[in-house]
Amino acid sequence: MGKKNQVDDSIIPIDIAPSDPDYNRYPVSKHRSCWIHVVGYLRASRKKITKQEAQRLRSLKLTAPCFLDNIPCRARSKRRVTRKKSTPKLKNKLDSGSFECYLETLWSRLPADKRDLFTRLDCQWFAWYRKASYREKVLSWVKRKEIFSTKYVLVPIVCWGHWSLLIFCHFGESLQSKTRTPCMLLLDSLQMSDALRLEADIRRFMFDIYKAEGRPENKQMIYQVPLLVPKVPQQRNGKECGNFVLYFINLFVKSAPENFNIDNYPYFMKNDWFNAEAVERFCERLHALACNFH
Repeated sequence: MGKKNQVDDSIIPIDIAPSDPDYNRYPVSKHRSCWIHVVGYLRASRKKITKQEAQRLRSLKLTAPCFLDNIPCRARSKRRVTRKKSTPKLKNKLDSGSFECYLETLWSRLPADKRDLFTRLDCQWFAWYRKASYREKVLSWVKRKEIFSTKYVLVPIVCWGHWSLLIFCHFGESLQSKTRTPCMLLLDSLQMSDALRLEADIRRFMFDIYKAEGRPENKQMIYQVPLLVPKVPQQRNGKECGNFVLYFINLFVKSAPENFNIDNYPYFMKNDWFNAEAVERFCERLHALACNFH
């Protein structure tokens, strides 16, 4: 009797972040953005998948330059995973799963009164929005976030293998406001990469968000919302962009004024905002916390 076709015994890393169209098809743990053992689950539940689905699972692992290497999260069983004493301390290039794990840890440690001023979007949503076939789905996710009810919206962006941070400021205010100026900030630790190459997609994203919310502002007014790119400290190599975005979030949440006034721009966001040593110390602490948190 011939052998039946079997699913590959190897563990397939799948990035099931909320931005994935197949997000709700698989049960995941409390920390939804961490890598999960999908194949192990499928084998245990005896659930069959098609060849096309299996290929999709394998293809979901992001392999662009800044997407490599997942952080080692704490294992449930010592028999399954042996942890080395010398664990890399957030020095590897971050994939989206790693980034969300670290951000979840960071967010839980930030002051509650500061967090209340912010809404944050999943780090994959902007990339998914740029794909026309998923645009409406992403806009529906954003609408559920009610971003017009908070002062700031954090939008981590990863495009072309590079991380940057987009921040919407005062989107719930009138576009004519002088004291609470609706604007956008784009924090990029590698400005030589031409951060403004994203401007067309960012403005389209912003316009579609306004339209999906049924806001009264017209297209001309929305496209005049300022997009500001402050000269922030720059990374030293090709691996640090994800770390810098996490540090941008950490410092901005702690220091952001309750009312962002464009007349006071760039506030604290300058070349001397922080130094490389501060980023390294932050990464070491965050890595230690993440290993315990997860």
